Amino acid sequence: MNIQRCKWANSSDLMRKYHDEVWGVPVHDDQELFEMLILEGKSCGLSWELIWKRREGIKAAFDDLKPEILATYDDQKVDELMKNSFVIKHRPKIEAVVQNAKAYLQLKESIGSFCDFLWSYTDFKTIKNDGKQYITRNAVSDKLSKDLKKLGFKFVGSTIIYSFMQAVGMINDHEIGCNKR
Repeated sequence: MNIQRCKWANSSDLMRKYHDEVWGVPVHDDQELFEMLILEGKSCGLSWELIWKRREGIKAAFDDLKPEILATYDDQKVDELMKNSFVIKHRPKIEAVVQNAKAYLQLKESIGSFCDFLWSYTDFKTIKNDGKQYITRNAVSDKLSKDLKKLGFKFVGSTIIYSFMQAVGMINDHEIGCNKR
């Protein structure tokens, strides 16, 4: 059986698996959404394949990306992480993980659900694009990015947020002809 995929997914077995099993599948779990937000922030300036390849190592280095633990990290822990082979050695990105955990916990305390907060930007539905053009941001990602920044999140520019929204199924950008469309 010949499976039709988005062209980008054919770059490697890892990306095919990511495309087929993860990308664009709606996520409604707060912890999974937080994890993807952190990973997307780490990908800034790098390839997604590199981040996805290092995902398990990143999770292990960062206490399984549990916000309650990450929020307690201090400068000494950040220094340790700078020496970890799975961690992207970019201090502001490491510090952003800690800050994002704090912002996430504050948001959850005040609103209750990270999922509901995020999905409210799409009226709790997946935005299905026409599949004819490649875009890297839209009005929704601009607004969500701006609001996340106001709440104290870091590495959440509109392009990162758009990519995050694609990854967690808030936006369906599968190409025309893709079996996931």
